[in-house]
Amino acid sequence: MGLRRMPWDEWVELDNQFQYFHGEKARRLADIGRKCARTEPEALEAAYELLEEFSDYLPQRYPSLFKRTTVGIDNLLTGEHFNIVERPLKEDPMQMAARLVQDDFALLIEKADGQYYLFAGAIVMPGLWNLDERMGMPLSQIHIDHGKVPGFKEKLERGVMSLFRRIQPDAPVQRNTWYIQGLDSMDAEGFTKGAGEKNMPVENFHYRSERQSVRRLPRTGAVAFLFRTYIVPVVDMVEEAYVPGRLASAIRSWDDDMAEYKGRHTFDDVLLPYLDGKHDAQIANGLDVTKEDEVRAYPY
Repeated sequence: MGLRRMPWDEWVELDNQFQYFHGEKARRLADIGRKCARTEPEALEAAYELLEEFSDYLPQRYPSLFKRTTVGIDNLLTGEHFNIVERPLKEDPMQMAARLVQDDFALLIEKADGQYYLFAGAIVMPGLWNLDERMGMPLSQIHIDHGKVPGFKEKLERGVMSLFRRIQPDAPVQRNTWYIQGLDSMDAEGFTKGAGEKNMPVENFHYRSERQSVRRLPRTGAVAFLFRTYIVPVVDMVEEAYVPGRLASAIRSWDDDMAEYKGRHTFDDVLLPYLDGKHDAQIANGLDVTKEDEVRAYPY
């Protein structure tokens, strides 16, 4: 699964795209509301707790952007004031929490059968999730029936379930996953794995990475799953030393099931020769491939 320990100051990452994310989330919340962010009764206390955790964490981690108040948190950039203690809240707690961070997130609650169920979330930006379709599902069904993750039942299910049962509030973990896509949009309505249209011009290809974190909330015991999407044009990435060769090698390493899952057939005839050419050009310009591990540190 590629898991690694998550330093506490990396739980929520904010950057210079915050206003873009904030605006897009506000637009989608206004347009489709509960279809992309809502809380079921089973997760209401956990949703309140996640709001509390954000309100404690963000002013400490980003003091120039957020201020803790007696009733919640203020966004110093947008001028918004969030009262998280009044009941009822002015909006669903997941919608309120979505306005505070660039990540999207899901809350999973353990039931008596030992399975973790999706009962709350704000899945506003990424295209791999549809909250409305998956609400109330157990974790395994989300991955097998809807996500159709290759080998999940045979290779990953036991490890994932073990992780969710043993994860502790003070020992969160994170991982990264990635895809190639043929547009620069994060919009869930437009995203498909792969290029979409076969053999598009290489300028259309984008590297889509999702940073995912898993943490147990200390009071309710719910598991908070956060994920942040990054999209970079491939033609920009390949200017960095070693990246063309490394990306081509990673794409070729997929087995047939993974290649189908990630849509390799839609881009391999164009993208792989392009990456090979860029890699060869870097070597011709003096790149020493034997020193990659010394020069570049890839944690994932």
